Amino acid sequence: MQGGADQASEPSYVISSSYFDTDGYREHSAARKVLSNAKLTWNLDDGSKLNWIVNHVDINADDPQGLTRAQWKENPKQVNDAANIYDVRKEINQTQTGLTWSKPINDRYEINTMAYLGHREVTQYQSIPQAPQNNPRHAGGVIDFSRDYYGTDLRWTGKDLLPNTRFTAGVAFDYMDEDRQGYENFNANNQFGLKGDIRRDEKNTLWNLDPYVQASWDFLPNWTLDTGLRYSNVHYESKDHYIVVGNGDDSGKTDYDRILPSAALTWKINDQLNVYASYAKGFETPTFTEMAYSKNDGMNFDLKPANSDNYELGLKSQNQLGNFTAAIFKSNTHDDIVSAGTENGRATYRNADKTLRKGLELSWNKNLWRDLTAQASYSFIDATFDSDILNTDPAKVVVKGNYIPGVAKNQAFVALAWQPETGFNAGMGVRYIDKLYVDDINSDAAPSYTLTSANVGYVWKNADWKVRTFARVDNLFDEDYVGSVIVNDGNGRFFEPADGVNWSAGLSVTKAF
Repeated sequence: MQGGADQASEPSYVISSSYFDTDGYREHSAARKVLSNAKLTWNLDDGSKLNWIVNHVDINADDPQGLTRAQWKENPKQVNDAANIYDVRKEINQTQTGLTWSKPINDRYEINTMAYLGHREVTQYQSIPQAPQNNPRHAGGVIDFSRDYYGTDLRWTGKDLLPNTRFTAGVAFDYMDEDRQGYENFNANNQFGLKGDIRRDEKNTLWNLDPYVQASWDFLPNWTLDTGLRYSNVHYESKDHYIVVGNGDDSGKTDYDRILPSAALTWKINDQLNVYASYAKGFETPTFTEMAYSKNDGMNFDLKPANSDNYELGLKSQNQLGNFTAAIFKSNTHDDIVSAGTENGRATYRNADKTLRKGLELSWNKNLWRDLTAQASYSFIDATFDSDILNTDPAKVVVKGNYIPGVAKNQAFVALAWQPETGFNAGMGVRYIDKLYVDDINSDAAPSYTLTSANVGYVWKNADWKVRTFARVDNLFDEDYVGSVIVNDGNGRFFEPADGVNWSAGLSVTKAF
């Protein structure tokens, strides 16, 4: 539903809600999702603009877990826990809202501000047997946490303070606190899939305050230099409230900071062709999820931030042959945050000394005739470990040049669509995904696959009403494939099979006010 006002200071709005329910392709893979969104926009009398966005999502999903290669080949629909005694599942509830406000002070100066806040709750039941949980250091087989987060970004922009320049200065603040608990996934009667005694209880906080400046300079006709500098500083603290015999105080804190420069040079060769070159320093700090577990089940404060040098060279063209983009890139990363193994649904992370990613991205689209459009894209990424990762077990040594698991080396997509504003519409698309290695030593891989999809629909429009119907078939040729892999799974259950041929149909009604 959407509507708008013809006069300033009166809001326009968009409201939408959707419901998704599926039994899933595999056993114990049912899922339900409720999503609601609302947006209000005001164009005020003083020339400023205000946007307010609210979003709520509710997700409940059963988890059939990964399969070994033998299990996948035997029966891709099976659940790993054949008796389903653990009832592995996940529940997510999140509400967030945000405001943006922009105001031109005069022809040269403008201020922009953004503020947001949100709340997220997650409960996850895992397939961890009772024996490992007998260890007093174990955090249990149920993850249960709630997070509150908020932040703001305030920036000022000035034009022509120097000839042909545009300056921006700003500061970003973000804050998050998390109440994280862990529980046994069984009760006093040894029934699994239930929340039992508490095994973890902590309060985690994170905040950052990042000042930044940017400048854009048209130093020659058709030449532009864009530069930026940001001081990023991130602060973590964990306060442990679960202290018992055999499980001491795991409280701790750590700070990360870096100065991050960036620069991009653009040459507008003509109205149809631009070329550019860019460099940026990257800084990726660990997330709460990545820090949640270590070898001793406490917070992983040994995890370092990843630091990268990123280079890109590309072109953008728009002419009678269509819209075309091409880019080559290279990223050298130190202390990359990579998987240290996944066991019983619990993921841990570590730092790889050096990794290297380099590749190519291409995209093209064109209106062929009337409402007939075509599009195509291709990406190549060579993502490898750039140094050895030693291990006391020779069979687990990661050799320089091994491919980073879970990353497809080649991906391609092509689609053709007939899409008028009203009336009959149809389309077809083909997607190719290269094989995915399942672990750091590249011991196995999910094979490559090609999927074909087709869709038809009809759109009616009458005054303020719009009715859209659609029907879609995915995996048209019923390919047997693995949609994703669980990287470095400790039990060898790497493979998550995806659906065969499947269809969907729907109806949407829109009323403009």
